[in-house]
Order: sequence, then structure tokens, then C-alpha cells
Amino acid sequence: MNKNLKPVLITGSALLLSAAVMAKLPAPSDEAKAKAAEAAAKTAWTGRVEGYQLCKAQDKVAAHFYKTAKASGKDTKPAVASAACADPRPFVYAPASAPAPTVAPASATPTAKKS
Repeated sequence: MNKNLKPVLITGSALLLSAAVMAKLPAPSDEAKAKAAEAAAKTAWTGRVEGYQLCKAQDKVAAHFYKTAKASGKDTKPAVASAACADPRPFVYAPASAPAPTVAPASATPTAKKS
């Protein structure tokens, strides 16, 4: 009887634990959302930096290939023109939800009445 009870207890325990794990989590706070947005922006920027570094390395390898091919007298096809490598610049995070400062139009300023 002990052999038959053990699998039932293990299965029941697993079901109870899985129900507890699948409980609904509370919504993230505004601060957590802001951190997640900044992390996503930083990840996207890192991808652009890696693409820029790859582009520069490919240009360097292609230049070396054409230089050595020309020096050895090999006939090569002309280089294919490609887009220039775009430098991603340093990472600067500006949250999109921050309201831009507004300037009131000059006509909307109150004027003093002369009596």
C-alpha cells in the first residue's frame, strides 16, 4: 500500500505548488516600469553599438582584402557601395513620458489695465 500512495502524494504536491506559482502578480509600479523602459532603451543602444563595430570591422577587412589582392596582381570585382556605418553616439536616456516644457504664447500673457 505504501508503494501506491507515494506517487499520489508526489502528484498532489506538484499540483499544489504549480497552483501557487501561477498566482497573479501585482501590476508593476511606475518606478519599475521606468526602469524596464530604460533597460530596453539601453539594450537597443547596445545592439546599435555592436552593429556599428561590426560594420567598421567589415570595412577594415574589405579594405585589407582589396589592398592585398591589388598588390599580388589578382583580378577582383569592384567593391559594392554600401551604406556608411552610423555611429550610435553615447547612451543618453530621455524618458518619453516626461512632458516637454511649454512656453505660453506672447498673446496669452495678461496685460495690466490702465485707468
